[in-house]
Amino acid sequence: MRKPRVLLLSEGFGTGHTQAAHALAHGIKKVSPHVHSRVIELGKFLNPTVAPLIFTAYRKTLSVQPKLVSLLYRTQYNKSLNGFTKLALHRIFYTQTAQVIAQLRPDIVICTHPFPNAVISRLKRQGLKIPLYTLITDYDVHGTWINPEVNRYLVSTPQVKGMLEDRGVPSSQIQITGIPVHPDFWETGDKVKLREEMGLRNMPTALLMGGGWGLSFDEEHMKALASWADRVQLVFCLGSNHKMIDRMKEIPCFQHPNIRILGYTREVSKLMDVSDVLITKPGGMTCTEAMAKGLPMLFIPPHPGQEEENCEYFVQAGHGRIIDSADVITNCFQELCDEQQKQGTTTPRRNDQTEQAAAYDPTLCAQAVHDLLFPATTEVTAPSLERFKAGITARPLSGTRLPL
Repeated sequence: MRKPRVLLLSEGFGTGHTQAAHALAHGIKKVSPHVHSRVIELGKFLNPTVAPLIFTAYRKTLSVQPKLVSLLYRTQYNKSLNGFTKLALHRIFYTQTAQVIAQLRPDIVICTHPFPNAVISRLKRQGLKIPLYTLITDYDVHGTWINPEVNRYLVSTPQVKGMLEDRGVPSSQIQITGIPVHPDFWETGDKVKLREEMGLRNMPTALLMGGGWGLSFDEEHMKALASWADRVQLVFCLGSNHKMIDRMKEIPCFQHPNIRILGYTREVSKLMDVSDVLITKPGGMTCTEAMAKGLPMLFIPPHPGQEEENCEYFVQAGHGRIIDSADVITNCFQELCDEQQKQGTTTPRRNDQTEQAAAYDPTLCAQAVHDLLFPATTEVTAPSLERFKAGITARPLSGTRLPL
């Protein structure tokens, strides 16, 4: 009997969709070590030359024309991808998806981005017999996520479930699992010990993140941050924003022993453990990781679209505040310093989560996938290859097999 296989399909528009897929894959491995998971950014995998150009253009548009992005998001908010768009996506970018499925032979497919979700839905209409699950990676639901061929939606909150029900999705096809985070975020480490391990001082610490594309912050706010360096340790995670890294290293006020400037790092879990507050844009993944750690947040004014919805959710849930003026930073940092004076050398993490937010269980999504693979009342058997080839008559990919 071969081991069960889970195929997670994402896309590279931003980093959150793929990050969620990898987090779920690691979570599945922890909950069910005998299950094989494979994450693929489908467009990039099938079109390694063209896809990066598209992602770069999207990133530039988001930075230069945010109002245009907001307009597109809002005008299409209640609309799923129409038949012509789905056909165009399939013919232009995803023509070999069926062969990927046939070669990898997954037991289930989980999509963390609307595009592969639409493509697999189209294949199911053509006869592909495979369960399709859609993991919605934000605290909102754009219409492009919704397809009648989806067997089940895995969603972040009861509010998102309600949004899907309002659009005609049966309640029985929606499961509230929370957005998955890597198992590193399932537990909280020792703050003092980790600070010593990472060469940081044992003092109030603020972590500043902007996602994989780096931090985008107003100059006034940056100066306000730097002015606190004598009393608050600042750790900047700037991702791939190399221009900002180089610029900050040349500005005198950031040449302070209590300021650490980092690029891309795999130590985000530990950095959250050593921190007392997170300053970030309201991306679904980063904020969910902070929520799992119980880390309070200050939000950089969000990009139009899903970030606005994410921000609204986290503010209402009591996880943080929007930085609408430099006074927000000043007040937060003063509170941290006051807490340190009361408590001694260590600043305790505040716990101002609401009852709803505190109910988040970071293991739940991985456990839900395990339960979908192994229903308690159903004997687990090895599926046949024919089950996944139904209705698919296409030439195979290149001569090599794709390892799961």
